Amino acid sequence: MTFDNYYCGADEKPLDNLCENGGFTAIFKEIACVGDSLSSGEFAVKDDEGKMSYNDIFYYSWGQFIGRMTGSHVYNFSRGGMTAKEYIDSFADEKGFWDEDKKAQCYIIALGVNDTNRIREGNLKIGTTDDISDADSPTDTFAGYYSAIIARYKKISPNAKFFLVTIPRSDYDSQEHTEIYDKLRELIYKMSEYFDNTYVVDLRKFTPVIDEKFVSHFYLFGHLTPQGYKIFADIISSYIDYIIRKNPRDFAAVGLIGSFAEDKVKFVK
Repeated sequence: MTFDNYYCGADEKPLDNLCENGGFTAIFKEIACVGDSLSSGEFAVKDDEGKMSYNDIFYYSWGQFIGRMTGSHVYNFSRGGMTAKEYIDSFADEKGFWDEDKKAQCYIIALGVNDTNRIREGNLKIGTTDDISDADSPTDTFAGYYSAIIARYKKISPNAKFFLVTIPRSDYDSQEHTEIYDKLRELIYKMSEYFDNTYVVDLRKFTPVIDEKFVSHFYLFGHLTPQGYKIFADIISSYIDYIIRKNPRDFAAVGLIGSFAEDKVKFVK
């Protein structure tokens, strides 16, 4: 054997190598998934009268698939319909997601779909990097609420690694949705430059477009099937594996995060 598979190729793109066992995502002891329905394993179901119900079943979320692949402890800090505003204003407090005993080495943040609905309705502005907020005083924009979530978790786990997930492309998105999702992607990249230890999992650029064939195989009334959530677990963990292989020294001290020796993280190069 050689060690070549553990290095990042000079011309390798993020999803050139899918690793079904989670790859180097397994270096994180605790992973927290902050998100909405797609982070929650939500299933949409119709009853006999055609009425829809929505059910978060965390076992089938991509985060829990990653947990079973890697052996990492994964928190679902998520719920169907979640927005960045609700998360920072009330949801995380009500659920105890800021508790010290739930701090993680890794935070994967996948928000924006439901915020887009508020943006379209004129109830929320996207904002800019000028709206980046601290943990306690978010500005009334998506940028403000989203950045406040990052800032709050950075206070709890200062050396944790953050992975910000962009929204995949879909043949079913309207032009208006597409334009907003593209603007959110641009903003998320700027967030990753503003905050240290923060990286982008750019599904919008590197994941195949969700088309009719994919929907017919892996969607159920607008949300993923169990197989669909497993696919996104493979994609997200493989992308994180790529980031770690591309930036190995950034992750050399992950084992110290949250340990008795955490104060020594900054001395590891």
